[in-house]
Amino acid sequence: MLLDINRKLFARSDRVKSVDYHPTEPWLLAGLYNGSVHLYNHETGALIKTFEVAEVPVRCVRFIARKQWFVAGSDDFQLRAFNYNTHEKVTAFEAHPDYIRCLNVHPTASLVITGSDDMTIKAWDWEKGWKCIQTYEGHTHYIMNIAFNPKDSNTFASACLDRTVKVWSIGSGQANFTLDAHDKGVNYVEYYHGGDKPYMVTTGDDRTVKVWDYHSKSCIQTLESHTSNVSFAIFHPSLPIIVSGSEDGTVKIWHSGTYRLENTLNYALERAWCVAYRKDANDIAVGFDDGLVSIQLGREEPSFSMDTSGKLVYARNTEILSANLQAAQDDDTPDGQRLSLAVRELGSTEVFPSTIQHSPNGRFVTVCGDGEYIIYTALAWRNKAFGNGTAFAWAGDSNTYAVLEGKSKVKLFKNFKEKGGAGLKGAGGWTVDGLHGGTLLGARGTGFVVFWDWDSGEVVRRVDVEAKDVFWSGSGTLVAVVANDSFYILKFDRDAYTAAIDSGADIGDEGVEEAFELIAEISESVRTAKWVGDCFVYTNAANRLNYLVGDQTHNVNLFDTPMYLLGYIPAHNRVYLADKNVNIYGYALSLSMIEYQTAILRGDLQAASEILPNVPVEQRNKVARFLEAQDMKELALEVSTDPDHRFDLAIQLDDLETALGIARATPDPESEVKWKSVGDRALAVWRFDLARECFEKASDLSALLLLHLATGDREGLSTLAKSAAAKGQNNVAFASLLQLGDAEACVDLLVKTERAPEAALFARTYAPSQVPKAVEAWRGDLKAKNRTRIATAIANPAENPEMFEEGWEETLAKEAETKASIASSEPQVNGASEEEEEEEEEEEFTDAE
Repeated sequence: MLLDINRKLFARSDRVKSVDYHPTEPWLLAGLYNGSVHLYNHETGALIKTFEVAEVPVRCVRFIARKQWFVAGSDDFQLRAFNYNTHEKVTAFEAHPDYIRCLNVHPTASLVITGSDDMTIKAWDWEKGWKCIQTYEGHTHYIMNIAFNPKDSNTFASACLDRTVKVWSIGSGQANFTLDAHDKGVNYVEYYHGGDKPYMVTTGDDRTVKVWDYHSKSCIQTLESHTSNVSFAIFHPSLPIIVSGSEDGTVKIWHSGTYRLENTLNYALERAWCVAYRKDANDIAVGFDDGLVSIQLGREEPSFSMDTSGKLVYARNTEILSANLQAAQDDDTPDGQRLSLAVRELGSTEVFPSTIQHSPNGRFVTVCGDGEYIIYTALAWRNKAFGNGTAFAWAGDSNTYAVLEGKSKVKLFKNFKEKGGAGLKGAGGWTVDGLHGGTLLGARGTGFVVFWDWDSGEVVRRVDVEAKDVFWSGSGTLVAVVANDSFYILKFDRDAYTAAIDSGADIGDEGVEEAFELIAEISESVRTAKWVGDCFVYTNAANRLNYLVGDQTHNVNLFDTPMYLLGYIPAHNRVYLADKNVNIYGYALSLSMIEYQTAILRGDLQAASEILPNVPVEQRNKVARFLEAQDMKELALEVSTDPDHRFDLAIQLDDLETALGIARATPDPESEVKWKSVGDRALAVWRFDLARECFEKASDLSALLLLHLATGDREGLSTLAKSAAAKGQNNVAFASLLQLGDAEACVDLLVKTERAPEAALFARTYAPSQVPKAVEAWRGDLKAKNRTRIATAIANPAENPEMFEEGWEETLAKEAETKASIASSEPQVNGASEEEEEEEEEEEFTDAE
């Protein structure tokens, strides 16, 4: 089995005795022999947090993600729990009278199971105050490991140095049965995750790994290769492999079907002690004497292929399953929800599939993996052809294909027989990493992609780019070359290539430069992609589903998890995607809309108008946004069905009649903003009557004030003053009355709005006859506020007309000074003199004046 093995995290530290992955966050927990617990980001490799847990070795750690905790057992007999977000210690207590060597967390219940050197296992319930609800006795040596059965979480197995493995039920202190597993102490036990085999794997100090059938209690296989004590072995949850690690410093990968040793890894970190795996990915982590390593085994992307009719074929290990998406045509499942499809077993394959691909006509399916390829018939799943090959590519006619043997030998086949002749020009001189089929045969290597003509074997063009994939459109004129952080859309000009060949020019290894033209360069990382006509549909590294028309990208949807593009079925107007477990999801994407956008970009407005009636009504607004982006606002206004968008377009185009119609049809109070916008545009084009109507509808009194002032409309100002006063917009009302010269009305408005001091001062300047009324209102307001002294001190011209002759300010000041001197002799009241109160009132009066 050929698996890509990529090291994601390499961290040196003190001896690592336990590791665990967080189920949702990119975190890796490591318990160290020095008593610390480290929290790493396994994607970035950064050490996020360090917890000083104990002064003795921490031998076991596990996340309890549903509580934001991790739990740790150590050599000071203590079981501790910490909140990994706040660093708060949740609990710490003595769980055993000896070293705590292993623990595990129940997948659903509030239980932690611990195993100790005291030869007992205990179950602790954190919802009951960490009470010990059960003790399991029967082992006669140190308990090394505990594993829950994934098919029955009420049972678990324990590995012990007494050479046995025992299986327990949570509610019983006595073992269900015992396996005499190894000739020496047993270090590890783990269950098989699949539902088809009742298997478990064990490791021991006898340097072996054993696979057991726990129903028949018999040993199925013994794996021998390690040269020292074997610390652990696990069944990988998604790949058909067993991973084991030993004190000999190596990690070995075994095929779980054939039990053949596939690979041996050595990271020079001394003895391997512990392992963890991610259930939702292919990652595993291993702890050593000198640090830890997190590695990715194989690709995250599932192996699948869907033909143009919707027939899906995908692999689950070496089993081949199929489903027909044509059945989803009448499925009314909303976008983004999982489709319910009937899945059937199609057969199996002799190799572990790294890629699966249909032939262009859908009659054949090629499985490539383990350095071999096998071509099967799509319906009966019969072996049609096979051979050695690390990569495979179909031509456009389904009768021709290419196979890469090794790194440089490319063979061409026609009708399942190898083609004779000179072969591909220059193929032997390049180191090739992969082949890509389509209109031309593409091969990618380090820093280049080269395209050959299928028939002649001549080099069409060599493109210098570090590519990871190549996608040809169905028309054969467009090709997407995908790099790590960007992709390029090229247009193939066969006529230019043919003309160069006919002219007898020596094209060499670089090909014909004019054969390809760069159409677009997009800075996005493509994960999976398909062509729909001349539209490039793809998922990117940000978990978005996008499509490209011309040189513009458009978003269809955003996902929470990575999704992989299966293909597009025009009859459904839907694009289909799958997650890692090949659960299928559909999203609406109208082919007619894409064709319309393409016609617009070509400048073919007549063809676009013919296509438009076929665009679904629910997609018209997206088309209108596209047209607006092309600065075709008039056409966007015709296409759009969204009133708000149509209104915005009409305003931009100064189409006031259309904007007015939309504003009149908009219910209050939503219409006020629209009326205001129309009014502003009406002013800009000197349509004052329309602007006045709009501002009145929008209740924009400030704008009406400016408009009436600019046009000298006294009647309008009078009406505005009444309307503003009724609506409580007193500033506008006052300004209107002041511009009309109605000082008496201004005084009345100030008095009415409880601004009597301003009314008095205003009246003295502009309407002397109104001063007594304003002053009386002022006095009444002060008396209501218990400011009697100030109210008495205010002079009313109706009462003291002499004070309002020349020099009345000095007279008033002297009178106030006299009153202050009289008040100074009065006794204090409640801790403050009346003199102080009088001074305070006098200051307030002065301020008011």
